Amino acid sequence: MSSNRLLATLAAIGVILVVLYGSFFVVNPRQQAIVIRFGEIQRVESEPGIYFKLPFSFIDADRVQYVSKQDLRFDLSDLRIQVADGKFYIVDAFAVYNINDPERFREAVSGDRTEAEGQLRSLLDSALRRVYGLRGFQAALSFERASMMEEVQELLRNDAEKLGIKIVDVRVLRTDLTPEVSEDTYSRMKSERLAEAEAIRANGREQAETRRAVADRQVVEITSQAEKEAEILRGEGDGQRNRILGDAYGRDPAFFAFYRSMNAYKDVINDNATMVLSPNSEFFEYFGSSGSDNAPAPFAPDVEEDTTEAPAGSN
Repeated sequence: MSSNRLLATLAAIGVILVVLYGSFFVVNPRQQAIVIRFGEIQRVESEPGIYFKLPFSFIDADRVQYVSKQDLRFDLSDLRIQVADGKFYIVDAFAVYNINDPERFREAVSGDRTEAEGQLRSLLDSALRRVYGLRGFQAALSFERASMMEEVQELLRNDAEKLGIKIVDVRVLRTDLTPEVSEDTYSRMKSERLAEAEAIRANGREQAETRRAVADRQVVEITSQAEKEAEILRGEGDGQRNRILGDAYGRDPAFFAFYRSMNAYKDVINDNATMVLSPNSEFFEYFGSSGSDNAPAPFAPDVEEDTTEAPAGSN
């Protein structure tokens, strides 16, 4: 009898412990707890701590569903998006969100994060196509990209709120041209650069020809001026020489004739010279004998005679 009572007591204690264990639940800082009773949401606990609930979860009395309180992220990869001018981009993007309304999140997707992200992916895909489709080819590669992401985030906002979700941020990881568009773009850029290079070369050739013509004209002008000045100086020198020679000839014609003949002999007669001339040629005027009747008198400088008398007793 006592053993049965002991067993009953232990069973009662076990039941009490089970009931107590099932009556409490813990919420950590990374979670939010939705308390559901017979399929209806009773309350939401968002602050960390220990909370009480009805223990009979096996009969669906009070059941706790946990949802994340942190910022979450999902990605979209290799989206083929057409822009306004008909070309295509390959886009990788991601969105950051958090569950800010757990009750609505439970009602919209039964608290299933996978289901929620599936709907968000469809919404983000549609928003990206709409925003890119309103813009030209270069918009996503320019400073306009930031405003495009803000527009995408705004398009997602209302639909995300219906799911109990707040969109924190939207970003594009990659925006690349499709292979066919890349090839066309490369060919167009190559043609533009070649045309630009040819224009630069043509401009350089034009400038070179202009500078070469200016330099040639300056050379002609400088050369002409130099030749003009040289002719003037040469004429002045010849005139001055003639005046000097004329003055010298006027002072002593015999000496001047003798001097000119000596210079002619020096220039013409040398070791290898061979001359065939008549002995009576005027060229040999000063080669004659001093006893000859035809020979001119040799040149002798004028010397004044010293008439001073010598002192007595000198020899």
